Amino acid sequence: MDEEYEVIVLGTGLKECILSGLLSVDGVKVLHMDRNDYYGGESTSLNLNQLWKKFRGEDKAPEHLGASRDYNVDMMPKFMMGNGKLVRTLIHTDVTKYLSFKAVDGSYVFVKGKVQKVPVTPMEALKSPLMGIFEKRRAGKFFSYVQDYDEKDPKTHNGMDLTKLTTKELIAKFGLDENTIDFIGHAVALHTNDQHLNQPALDTVMRMKLYAESLARFQGTSPYIYPLYGLGELPQAFARLSAVYGGTYMLNKPECKVEFDEEGKVTGVTSEGETARCKKIVCDPSYLPNKVRKIGRVARAIAIMSHPIPNTNDSHSVQVIIPQKQLARKSDMYVFCCSYSHNVAPKGKFIAFVSTDAETDNPQTELKAGIDLLGPVDEIFFDVYDRYEPVNEPALDNCFISTSYDATTHFETTVADVLNMYTLITGKQLDLSVDLSAASTEEE
Repeated sequence: MDEEYEVIVLGTGLKECILSGLLSVDGVKVLHMDRNDYYGGESTSLNLNQLWKKFRGEDKAPEHLGASRDYNVDMMPKFMMGNGKLVRTLIHTDVTKYLSFKAVDGSYVFVKGKVQKVPVTPMEALKSPLMGIFEKRRAGKFFSYVQDYDEKDPKTHNGMDLTKLTTKELIAKFGLDENTIDFIGHAVALHTNDQHLNQPALDTVMRMKLYAESLARFQGTSPYIYPLYGLGELPQAFARLSAVYGGTYMLNKPECKVEFDEEGKVTGVTSEGETARCKKIVCDPSYLPNKVRKIGRVARAIAIMSHPIPNTNDSHSVQVIIPQKQLARKSDMYVFCCSYSHNVAPKGKFIAFVSTDAETDNPQTELKAGIDLLGPVDEIFFDVYDRYEPVNEPALDNCFISTSYDATTHFETTVADVLNMYTLITGKQLDLSVDLSAASTEEE
């Protein structure tokens, strides 16, 4: 291990693996280490016995739930937007050749006490029970405007400058009501709070376009895709990729102590008495706890079920977003469900997650609105984890630390953090203009 590397990556979570892959493809000499003897860190994937051990402290799960090895339960389950930045990043690194994707069946939103399909096209708006007849027409006009909008073609702007006009002002021009604004902002544009309403509308319009383009691409009923066998496949795919480019992976390396010089700049990492030297460190918050601060907590429930989530058209994979206003909360709640159709559970079994930013000390009560949507469950586990963000100055210490995973069940916030870190580390923007057909799904 006594060698010099340009970058040492600590932790094999999704963010660290993606960055390691991007840097390797750029020709950077990378050493990737993890104190655990398994891939994935906080975003690992567990079989049924591992899940039982983590939450129940027992070695073996009951036999009636099926074979342990048939379960791949992702601890940070997040769907990928079909045309989104994560898929583009995966294609850029060519890691897609190690993965198989399958389209996700459904994208739903909880509004006015009901689970409803998210409408995004003018046609869907006209059919949606989310809105009354006049609101459908207004929403249809708004969706047509968004669909036709081209940033480079002023003719499509209808005389509006979306870099100056706020989202609230743009929506007011179409006369949309509160509930419509709610599902557009949170379930289509995937904002996590309502700050976007007072910010330039361009970001929201581009997010809506991404949703609609992703939906059209897979001709399915949602814009999302998910790897067969779950996200646990990703870190291992990146480990293979790294090896192709001469990177080195080491699991089960205890301590992983980061070394600094007198000026506070990183010089290397010591494990088991050996030091690997480096110029830069990339890691998750657990490796440099004195350079991060706590920014909140995520409450989540993990359920094993024998049926799909009710009112989702029997979807075997689905996301339901509950906007904060619908529950008089400060943060959205997310419901994620996947099943044997993505090979994450045995035949007939479904895995559901309910997650949100914890606003109280009682996750069971706090998550009730989401859990109530699931119907009967075979087993349910509760968990709360802390979230951290870096407070260091990377320009001074050459440490690049990721932010902890949030409660969202889609990848948009995660990949934004990765791309921002990539730019900080390399000083350049990642070119994401790629051939999207390289990440096709089984049905295509």
